[in-house]
Amino acid sequence: MMTSLVMTDAFQRLSLALAIGILVGIERGWQDRDAAPGKRVAGIRTYGLSSFLGGFCGFLQPLTGPILPTAIFAFFCITILSFSRMQAEREEDYSATGAVAAITVFALGFGAVVADMTATAASAVAVTALLAAREPLHGFLRKLTWLELRAALILLTMTVVILPILPNETVDAWEMINPFELWMLTVLVAAVSFAGYVMIRLSDARAGILLTGACGGIVSSTALTLSFARQSTEMPALSPLLSAGAMLAGAVSLTRVLLICGVVAPDVLLELAASLGPAAAILAAGGGLAGLARRSDGGSDFAPRNPLEVMVVFRFALLLATVTIVTRATLAVFGTQSLVVVAFITGLGDLDAITLSITKLSAQAVPADAAARAIAVAACANLLAKTGLAASAGSLGYSVRLAVTTGIAILAGAAGLFLT
Repeated sequence: MMTSLVMTDAFQRLSLALAIGILVGIERGWQDRDAAPGKRVAGIRTYGLSSFLGGFCGFLQPLTGPILPTAIFAFFCITILSFSRMQAEREEDYSATGAVAAITVFALGFGAVVADMTATAASAVAVTALLAAREPLHGFLRKLTWLELRAALILLTMTVVILPILPNETVDAWEMINPFELWMLTVLVAAVSFAGYVMIRLSDARAGILLTGACGGIVSSTALTLSFARQSTEMPALSPLLSAGAMLAGAVSLTRVLLICGVVAPDVLLELAASLGPAAAILAAGGGLAGLARRSDGGSDFAPRNPLEVMVVFRFALLLATVTIVTRATLAVFGTQSLVVVAFITGLGDLDAITLSITKLSAQAVPADAAARAIAVAACANLLAKTGLAASAGSLGYSVRLAVTTGIAILAGAAGLFLT
């Protein structure tokens, strides 16, 4: 019985090794599908055999020791590199991706036998996805500027270098500021904002106003609403599409608040979803209907500021710390009922800071329903502020469409809040 189980496990692992090679081989074969037969170093069969050979080496290791598998691997590497060199000299193409992929496939096949099968299979899928993303990645690099590369490095520095060395305890006499938590929340918002910024940079004019609006909601729905308002006065004929983009930005902004609550305080998310969920749905539906009413091949010149500029990051951290102190001090002096007033005033200018501040408080001093109510009020204030900006800087068609949809969204959110 034991022998049967061992053989079944070995068969499954060797089958996985072969499947990994075939998976990568399909992707590599598709990339080189225009090459003539015999002109490629490796195709589906070669990658499949390479992975199976790696798996068989893993199967042999307990029986023969590490010397034979190591010798086979060395011979395999020499063979692959030799053929790759001959192909490079013939075609004057010195890309090492094929050779590295073949060696990686051998290693994955070995891992399928000696390591965890789930982790190995997931690694194989990730490797295949990376190989298949050649054109998008190259296109991204062509569009990448030094400022954006620096922003990515700043995000990594914030996460990997600064965050671990910060004290994870309050450092003030009133026990309000925890540097580790404060910086972690700053990193969270910065990462989400940078993801939206990258999406906007990757989209071109053909992507259209609607995509820019949806992506802009991740970075700053307020900035996008104001930008679209100014464009609507310059191009009144595009007011319906521009208002649609602003509506989508508002919907994404509310969804972003729900996402932050889900990460920081899931109990608040359960209470808040009944309010912000319907409001976001109304804005998304309004944006979709307004976008379908008229199509345009033009895009938008909305160019958001890089959210990971050093001063932008520190300004948000300072704002978050200030809002946290004001919120907790107000709560201590005036009680829970005062939180709504603070949320409304703060929400007029920034929704993220008050959301993060309240969700941090919820587990300590504020019930989940009170925290959700305060965040909903802040979101309402933020929507009203954007409507005011649209009315002051946008065309009549732009501001009226946005105001009507926003009003319906606020009513839907209020209904959801009071009915729960």
